[in-house]
Amino acid sequence: MALQLNLLHHSKLPSISTPRRTPISLSTITIKMPTSSPLLRHNHHHRPRNRPIIKPPFSQPRSNSQFKFRVNASGKPEHEPVPVSSKTSSTKSIVFWSTVTAILAVANRVFYKLALVPLQNYPFFLAQFITFGYVAIYFAILFVRHRAGIVTNEMLAIPKWRFVLIGFLEALGLAGGMASAAMIPGPVIPILHQTFLVWQLSLSYIILGRRYSFMQIVGCLLVAAGVVVAVSSGSDGHQVLSGIAFVWPALMIASGAFHAAASILKEFIFVDAATRLKGKSLDIFVVNSFGSGCQALFVLVLLPLLSNLKGIPFDQLPQYLKSGAGCFLNIGANNAGCDGAPLLPLLYVASNIAFNISVLNLLKISSAVVSSLVTMVSVPVSIYVLSLPLPYLPESSSLGAYFVLGSAILMLGLVLYNSPQFSSKALDNNEES
Repeated sequence: MALQLNLLHHSKLPSISTPRRTPISLSTITIKMPTSSPLLRHNHHHRPRNRPIIKPPFSQPRSNSQFKFRVNASGKPEHEPVPVSSKTSSTKSIVFWSTVTAILAVANRVFYKLALVPLQNYPFFLAQFITFGYVAIYFAILFVRHRAGIVTNEMLAIPKWRFVLIGFLEALGLAGGMASAAMIPGPVIPILHQTFLVWQLSLSYIILGRRYSFMQIVGCLLVAAGVVVAVSSGSDGHQVLSGIAFVWPALMIASGAFHAAASILKEFIFVDAATRLKGKSLDIFVVNSFGSGCQALFVLVLLPLLSNLKGIPFDQLPQYLKSGAGCFLNIGANNAGCDGAPLLPLLYVASNIAFNISVLNLLKISSAVVSSLVTMVSVPVSIYVLSLPLPYLPESSSLGAYFVLGSAILMLGLVLYNSPQFSSKALDNNEES
């Protein structure tokens, strides 16, 4: 029987002469005690044959009479420091998933452009197919993972009102973005979208209590500025908003705030689930499934408004969706101009699902701000890819000096944002060595 003993010198006990203060540490001591001992009151009829004499190991006396004798039965230190290797492993995981997410983000943007070649008259159908179709896909995956034991009942028992709020915010952001995009010139839209990152920084500070260094804040702003410069590509934008009411750019900026708040709430769900699940990691398909389900519910409520914003009267919406489905599958008699379907739309659907899973996993292991920075990297890269001659898009385009300048500013912003993390990692490596 292994015991952990703490013997303290008491005035009524015989003193121990110990000249030096050197604590004694034992890894493991196994002690057989007689059953008559007050510590063992069961099986009193059985007595061990041998009672070994416990001899303490080599000990040196000390001057202080308050002698402490500790036996650690487990053989492990009571307080184990967190190894630096775990931090390195986490950093490698973030770098790996950031790379995967950036590649999938570029593929997602390129395949979306290709999918609109056959569906050029049905972009609203494609958006609704993504919104409602993914609910069935994500819940099917969630069901399989639950049957396999990957998703536990405790994971499914997390509060659902947060997903309702996420769905509401996503639907508001979608409606606000569509309404403002109909009134704002095209070149301004990607520029106003960069306020999304500013909203994320502010909301993560307020909701999650995250703190960012000055270099990280400057880096995020440079990333957003780099995207603006690369997308604008030297277009004359000083008069581009002339004649546009202030409410429409403000609504576009507000829609970015709704999407940013939804992403921060997703990050909060992962952080809170670690406490609720006692350190276990919440499966990403729980968040994907319930989040997309609630979003689809609110989009369904706002569908008459959204269809009118796209110039489709609500009473004509069923016929529009039917025609869009025929073009998507490339079946039916009235499908002129749907060449490339269903291959190109299905490639976009597959890349979009993979991207959504990857970006949510990156958000889970890092933060919403990091996932947004990685997604922003894909903007100039996808613009470059789309400037090349591609199948169904044979016409190439040249990129000016502003594109190169914007890409350089974006990369500088990424370096500045990650410089505090690299400095911390180098410090940890020095301490380990």
